[in-house]
Amino acid sequence: MEGLRSRLVLLALVPVVALAAAEEGFVSLFDGETLNGWLLVHGKKSGRGYIVENGAIVCPADGGGNLLTVREYANFILRFEFRMEPGGNNGVGIRAPLAGDIAYSGMEIQIIDDDHPKYKDWLKPVQRHGAIYDVVPAKPGYLKPAGEWNEEEIVADGRRIQVRLNGHLILDANLDEITDPAVLKRHPGLARASGHIGFLGHGTRVEFRNIRIKELP
Repeated sequence: MEGLRSRLVLLALVPVVALAAAEEGFVSLFDGETLNGWLLVHGKKSGRGYIVENGAIVCPADGGGNLLTVREYANFILRFEFRMEPGGNNGVGIRAPLAGDIAYSGMEIQIIDDDHPKYKDWLKPVQRHGAIYDVVPAKPGYLKPAGEWNEEEIVADGRRIQVRLNGHLILDANLDEITDPAVLKRHPGLARASGHIGFLGHGTRVEFRNIRIKELP
């Protein structure tokens, strides 16, 4: 009986050990209470920008602007959870400068409620959730309904950009394969090797929590 009990304890520890290994090297970008380490750029003249609520960074319906890390990052794995209200629209800026429209001066990984009636009939593939906005489309079909928490991972490793949504690889892009002169002209940010990371709000409520990063060589 004692041997069986020991084996059961070991089996129970397996997922805990696996989770710890998967999170090794990650550091939190958000303390759960304040916006220390973040700065608001291009916030609305009225409204609240971003707030902290129940352990999450929230872009409220009357908020928005770009909430960016004070630090810059080059190669990394970024993990976070997000939840949208119906019709939610936001984005994750990566390798972003502090100036300009980050979807073009940096890169924006789209966060949007794809199937909401106000979007679904006109969104292009390069505007749907997980896309490098206006550049590379993502695979649809893995976004949870509005009101539920999603898990997302963004990998920026040299010229390779990957996005995983709820455990599914939805985007795997080699930026060197983007050769359309018109796209490259519109998106000078594709050439950037480093920059800020942040959330790009559009005046709809979107929440972010468990935001952590692992820098890569």
